[in-house]
Amino acid sequence: MKIKSIELIEINLPLVHFFETSFGRTYERRIILTNVKDTEGNEGWGECTAGETPSYSYEWTNGCWEVMQHILAPMVIGKEVESAAHIWDLMEEIRGNRMAKAAIETACWDLEAKKLNVPLWRYLGGVNQEISSGVSIGIQDTVEELLEKIKTEIDAGYQRIKIKISPRWDYDVIAKVRETFGDIPLMGDANSAYTLADTELFKRMDDFNLMMFEQPLRHDDIIDHAKLQREVKTPICLDEPIKSPEDARKAIELNSGKIINLKNGRVGGHNQSKKIEQICREAGIPVWCGGMLESGIGRAHNIAISTLAGYTMPGDVSASKRYWHEDIIEPAVEVSENGTIVAPEGAGIGFEVKTLRIYNLASRRLEIK
Repeated sequence: MKIKSIELIEINLPLVHFFETSFGRTYERRIILTNVKDTEGNEGWGECTAGETPSYSYEWTNGCWEVMQHILAPMVIGKEVESAAHIWDLMEEIRGNRMAKAAIETACWDLEAKKLNVPLWRYLGGVNQEISSGVSIGIQDTVEELLEKIKTEIDAGYQRIKIKISPRWDYDVIAKVRETFGDIPLMGDANSAYTLADTELFKRMDDFNLMMFEQPLRHDDIIDHAKLQREVKTPICLDEPIKSPEDARKAIELNSGKIINLKNGRVGGHNQSKKIEQICREAGIPVWCGGMLESGIGRAHNIAISTLAGYTMPGDVSASKRYWHEDIIEPAVEVSENGTIVAPEGAGIGFEVKTLRIYNLASRRLEIK
């Protein structure tokens, strides 16, 4: 494989409904898409999952554009590699910037799978073509609105409900959800909003029989999470601290949590996701695929990687219509009445990219050769 060009395309997509976490409220996504072409005329698509500000991560939209344009793309273009699995090696010497790396790397996997005329999920080593789907519901203006949204998603068949929590939107809110819906599969995602001083609160919330507390403490911590896990019965799920296979290994050795949210963009793409999945599977740690408000292209890559054997819990990969009035792929991602998504049999990501719509939405474009 030799990449001839990488095009960066930024689009703006308004959300169907605002999405609020402990970081703040999002109404619209600025998304960088990558279109890579090889010397034989094959092409593939990827997506950068960085947010508009460096809140969830130090990576953000403008920063990723700059690092891809000036550093990462020139490191990849014109280099001969055996396969897409080795694209990561070309960029590895650059520290961090994993979301930017993933945008390029995943596009190369799509390109190669299309060239070989195989579905990306099979090419990655996936074994479960039908994956379980859950939903992530942000903080709402009122508890009543939250309950209404949960009912809508339960009626749609989703297998797991995740609600965002933060100080003053936690215990009483979860209590009301349990009172209303009983023992549904439910979890709380704190996005690093708490400290060890809140241990007693988490011990009280053990009574709710949640599937997990996701990332309750600092974004870069695995020490205090281990301390908290020793105090609570509910499994802790790690998100932000797991950026590499080494991070996963260390967290498992420290017993920092019992579950890992494995986000493809956060760890640098398919190569790194596959390595972390193997480490977790061999250690008996279940993983699931988290979401970053991706468009259909990023969502398609999430579907593909979620078919690996270690992804044993419902992820955040849900229907396109929950987020976008019109997606940029065809057909849009849909969820069955049983709360599952079937990975497509088409070559590559298996969805048709709506190129004309993307270019009409573009706020800026840059082709790097």
